[in-house]
Amino acid sequence: MHFTLTYSGNLPSTGNAKVKHDIRRKLHPQLKELWRTHPGLAGASNLVERENGEEGDSSDAAFLTDIQGNDFATLVHPHYYLYAELDILMLRPEAPGAVISQAGDIDNQLKTLFDALRRPTDHSEVPASWSPTDDETPLYCLLEDDKLITKVSVETDRLLIKDSNPKEVQLTIRVNVKGTAATWGNIGMIA
Repeated sequence: MHFTLTYSGNLPSTGNAKVKHDIRRKLHPQLKELWRTHPGLAGASNLVERENGEEGDSSDAAFLTDIQGNDFATLVHPHYYLYAELDILMLRPEAPGAVISQAGDIDNQLKTLFDALRRPTDHSEVPASWSPTDDETPLYCLLEDDKLITKVSVETDRLLIKDSNPKEVQLTIRVNVKGTAATWGNIGMIA
């Protein structure tokens, strides 16, 4: 499965839970639309929905995790032997090749991004002030765990928008979802 996510906004090199969750929330509508429209996912809503609000068997709501009463739905999940390869284009309002920038160094910016692409691991990674909207129940995330990223390619270039905020970036994230094994459950996701 191949698809592209986009993000425009702050990507600090030292991201706290609020920053990472804000990025997660900005990516959520794109992932929700992917689940609604992709042929391999559209008929699999049982993987991200609880029946009558309760936990189901191993296949029901398998991609759904409850963290302090908030549901998070992930796409790339080890339960279905999935992993992801990422090809990232990062546009920043500075000359290409500037590894240390006003926004911070690129490797730590990427760590912030990878943390934002995965679901929170526990309540400390969800801002206490956040209350999901109806549209954010569940909140869709790309990864169950950022360890499921097996390959990353990053290209930086200059964002050519006059008077851009020097701390903001525009990202194009091409995602390739693959499987370590083909199963009846993941065949539509890796085909």
